[in-house]
Amino acid sequence: MSALAKGPAALKSVDYEVFGRVQGVCFRMYTEEQARKLGVVGWVKNTSQGTVTGQVQGPEDKVNAMKSWLTKVGSPSSRIDRTNFSNEKEIPKLDFTGFSTRY
Repeated sequence: MSALAKGPAALKSVDYEVFGRVQGVCFRMYTEEQARKLGVVGWVKNTSQGTVTGQVQGPEDKVNAMKSWLTKVGSPSSRIDRTNFSNEKEIPKLDFTGFSTRY
């Protein structure tokens, strides 16, 4: 491969906040599980406002799949009212080695 060859996909980073019934319904655990399935990295945590927030990084197609999951799926007993995404950008390298729950 030449030095000019571009990888299979650009790396993306996006912050998210999920609103609805997302605390006390194993939302973080399912988010971590889904992120590992997709092969994205980042973190998730509950906020004092009753939302769930975090960051996802990885290849653009996988980040988009995670965004879709955070908007439409969530954990089985959650109810997602809306999901806000911010600071979406291309990044040169991943800032995390895995996906974790923060407290």
